Amino acid sequence: MSISVVVVDDHPLVVEAILSLLHRTCGDFNVAGIGANAGDVVELCRRNLPRIAIVDLHMPGDSYRAITAALQASPSTRIVAFSEAPGAEPAVRALDAGASGYALKGSPTAELVRAISSVLAGDTYITPFVSSREIARLREASHKRKAAESVMLSIRERQIVRLLMSGKTNREIADAINIREKTVKHYMTALIQKLHVRNRLEVMIAAQKLNEMSASANLHA
Repeated sequence: MSISVVVVDDHPLVVEAILSLLHRTCGDFNVAGIGANAGDVVELCRRNLPRIAIVDLHMPGDSYRAITAALQASPSTRIVAFSEAPGAEPAVRALDAGASGYALKGSPTAELVRAISSVLAGDTYITPFVSSREIARLREASHKRKAAESVMLSIRERQIVRLLMSGKTNREIADAINIREKTVKHYMTALIQKLHVRNRLEVMIAAQKLNEMSASANLHA
């Protein structure tokens, strides 16, 4: 049974080269569609449900968001991100978006074949031209940043936490920011729920960890 593939790249010569490579080295591939922008990634995957999508990262539109949206439309598709950028950052962004493979355009043609074979086997492929240590470092920073962003405190909540950490009581916090003590209690209940903790002390500990995670992610971003 042939393996369906879609190719999305805004350079016709690159598309032609990929198609030639597939037919020359993997005769059981069936090209289900060709596109030239990020929107095509989503539409082709939604319409064709391909096994493989080869996606250029540097074309009109947001390729990273397109990868995520395409996988929502076709969860069984394995996406190989194809890029001309040599650094680790685009690889991390592609993998975080949901891509299963990352290959460089400037690498030997056999690399794209290896990337396709690997993702079809259920593995993740990253070009050897990108340091695995650098990938791990950037992914850790990315995950920390996302974790911090997922628990965003409002300006008022941050004010209350700062006063709480300085040892203020509810009445003192209320006086400091000119709100009612009852309102402070409501905010405290909301903070306990948002931070998944049990009491005021744990609110302070969780908030401190949140600040440290955010600072660390921004430092290494």
